[in-house]
Amino acid sequence: MILLSFDIEEFDMPFEYGKDISFEDQIAISRAGTISILDLLDKHNVKATFFCTVTFAENIPDLIERIISSGHELASHGYYHSDFKPEHLLQSKLKLEELSGKAITGYRMARMMPVDEHEIFKAGYTYNTSINPTYLPGRYNNFNISRTYFRKENVLQIPASVSPLIRFPLFWLSFHNLPLGIYKFLSSWTYKKDKYLNIYFHPWEFTDLSDFNRFGFPGYVRKNTGSKMTARMDALIFWMKSKKYSFGTFQHFIERNHL
Repeated sequence: MILLSFDIEEFDMPFEYGKDISFEDQIAISRAGTISILDLLDKHNVKATFFCTVTFAENIPDLIERIISSGHELASHGYYHSDFKPEHLLQSKLKLEELSGKAITGYRMARMMPVDEHEIFKAGYTYNTSINPTYLPGRYNNFNISRTYFRKENVLQIPASVSPLIRFPLFWLSFHNLPLGIYKFLSSWTYKKDKYLNIYFHPWEFTDLSDFNRFGFPGYVRKNTGSKMTARMDALIFWMKSKKYSFGTFQHFIERNHL
């Protein structure tokens, strides 16, 4: 199963590169990207999981309704994207349930940073997908963690997909920078080995990030954003469907595999 997911959040990434951006622009940019994603998923009749911060959800009630009514899964990405306290785990779950009218069972930590699994269990989540089991300079070294799903502290851990053997990450930056044929090859290799693929993206990738003076992003972040990103994702989903790969939410995956 293809576990396609999107971390929808206030677009605060320019702060990491020394640029200022208003809260209104943070919401507007992520909102525009989320609409592009939903339109693309509708086109292909594909279901996905949206990991959403409470801050963003409170500012896009119509899109939360669209996510739910379209049959996608809503999960927690925390209360804020750039601030975390353990109490936010339960607070974000309860608030997203209030806003959506649906049970929130999954969690992904902002920027895939470490989070205490015991605290996740205490907050009532059944799964956590906050692990990228590879090495990223300046971020994390997770070569010691299982590539595939496992259980810890009574919580199902579903790491982001990386290739067998070399653990090449298949996350959003790889998708931007690899030739699409190579990304497809790595995805197919991983899917055949693991029987599923867990790949994640963000709404702001589907907007034009080429303005260096405004955002400060290096070339490897700016590459293939906006309409190019939409076209690449469209091609990827079309290819996956041609390979007869099934798509589903994390909840579908857990139910199908009796995890």
